[in-house]
Amino acid sequence: MITRVWRGYAPLSNPSAYAAHFRDTVLPALRGIAGFQGASLLRHDRPDEVEYMVLTRWDSMDAVRAFAGEDPDRAVVEPEAVAALTRFDVRVRHYTAVEDGAA
Repeated sequence: MITRVWRGYAPLSNPSAYAAHFRDTVLPALRGIAGFQGASLLRHDRPDEVEYMVLTRWDSMDAVRAFAGEDPDRAVVEPEAVAALTRFDVRVRHYTAVEDGAA
């Protein structure tokens, strides 16, 4: 399994806009892609902004490419996400699961 990791940062004035976009737009789209295993949206409140970390899980790098295109390390950030964030990673990282301690 491959985990794709990306971060975006939201303003304190509207910290929940990105979470709503993720829930209402991103997740439904991801669920339609073969090889998508699931996703988590993590939030960390900082003194001057809100950091979001998105973890998506995929069967393989081929499944990631079906989502991200030929350059799988390029972030896929929709205009609605850009509008909800003050800054974000333009590149992502991919990690191969070595061990899974799920219950």
